[in-house]
Amino acid sequence: MLVRIVRMTFAPDKVDQFLAHFDEATPHIRSVPGCRHLELWQGAEAPTVCTTYSQWKSAEALDEYRDSDLFRRTWSTVKPLFTERPRA
Repeated sequence: MLVRIVRMTFAPDKVDQFLAHFDEATPHIRSVPGCRHLELWQGAEAPTVCTTYSQWKSAEALDEYRDSDLFRRTWSTVKPLFTERPRA
């Protein structure tokens, strides 16, 4: 199993847009073969900082997701909302 934690920082006026997109994308990501768990954490003291915590069957399963149209569409929507480079 592979655990992936990604920390993302958003512009204050973009957080709601990200959260809405994440809510929409979550069931699709969770249904990807090899995705065993996905959740989102939002900082109580820093609400512009969100962290995804996901569990994958293997590195190969994560790579297959990252090569998918779903990932490309999700990433192209979310990437412009960042104020800092995401850290995995």
